[in-house]
Amino acid sequence: MTGRRFTRLALAASMLAAWSAAGQAQQVRDDEAVARGKAKYEHTCAPCHGRGAGDDGRVMLPGTAALAIKYRGELPPALEDRQGLTADTIRAFVRNGSFSMPPFRPTELTDREIDDIAAYLAVSSSAAAAGSQR
Repeated sequence: MTGRRFTRLALAASMLAAWSAAGQAQQVRDDEAVARGKAKYEHTCAPCHGRGAGDDGRVMLPGTAALAIKYRGELPPALEDRQGLTADTIRAFVRNGSFSMPPFRPTELTDREIDDIAAYLAVSSSAAAAGSQR
């Protein structure tokens, strides 16, 4: 009986270790996606949709200003502050464009890059929400 109990405990411990290692590997992949997404967002999206002022001296960048007008305070205009922007939602706007936003071809912004941007925005919006609740 002691041998069986030890075997069960060893099996449970090895399963827990494997699950933990898989979780750590997934976290590394997620962290890498967020880092890639941040870099791509800053290069491709932030020039229009960032939080800062524009080079023209206006208070908001054109994409951020357009979203401020569209949502009238119901949603944050800066994409980094918005929650719930899934890769599919972002992909729809990126591929089809919207008003003055041009569409982006897959050769300009790949589906993987959009997935990475969505991962980054999920993290940044969570941090923004946490900061506003303090």
